[in-house]
Amino acid sequence: MTRDPADLTAADYLDSAREMTAANRPYLAHLLAEEAARRTTDPATAAGIRAAFPDPTTTRTETD
Repeated sequence: MTRDPADLTAADYLDSAREMTAANRPYLAHLLAEEAARRTTDPATAAGIRAAFPDPTTTRTETD
């Protein structure tokens, strides 16, 4: 079912972020969580969302 992105809520984006985490897609999970945080009115909640889904490009460690 296709939905209008304007109708999606922060909870919808968080659910999708969790699904992407489970599918080992950390960057997509981060992007979805970032949108959820933007749609959240409480700054503390937004900060918690961002902390739960950090940017994988800054937390990734390189291995040889």
